[in-house]
Amino acid sequence: MRIGELAARTGVSVRALRYYEEQRLLTSERSPSGQRHYADAAVGRVLWIQCLYAAGLSSKTIREFLPCAHSGVATPAGIARLIAERDRINAQMADLATARDHLEEVIAAASGTVGGEVCCVPQSA
Repeated sequence: MRIGELAARTGVSVRALRYYEEQRLLTSERSPSGQRHYADAAVGRVLWIQCLYAAGLSSKTIREFLPCAHSGVATPAGIARLIAERDRINAQMADLATARDHLEEVIAAASGTVGGEVCCVPQSA
């Protein structure tokens, strides 16, 4: 598929796809006229890259994980790095859940004061 189709199927801009190639996260074949052509598997890869970016991983870190993702084989150092990223994400998720819970408390406390000037702060804050 051409770059425009990949962009449409993944919801990622053409510019971002070119950046992924520049960062060696994505590969394409070139036609004689220089147009990029991607395998169908590129859709899954782009979605995975987007997911990892959303989780806070850098393009360098994602590039380090690509060989393991394809082969299922990693060095002990690679496994340690994967575990560290997983643990960081788990901690981030816990922090987000705490923030959400505090917001829920504020919403519940303030729900009866809509339009008033009372500002409620959770008792556990």
